[in-house]
Amino acid sequence: MYQIWIEEPLGDEWAEWFAPLAIGSAPGGGATLTGLLPDQAALHGVLARIRDLNLTLVALARLLPGAGPRLR
Repeated sequence: MYQIWIEEPLGDEWAEWFAPLAIGSAPGGGATLTGLLPDQAALHGVLARIRDLNLTLVALARLLPGAGPRLR
């Protein structure tokens, strides 16, 4: 389970692009991407998408299963 925080906001139109991660709002107008990824390759794929879209990565956290979001 991962949570990725980016500086820019993301609308629901990006949900398919970042699936299986759920898009949420972060404080200050940014966005979070939260969900299960099957392996490190999938994580690197998401990070590559963030890079390719020229989005600003603020933080990345690995969450324990069943834990709520840690970034606030």
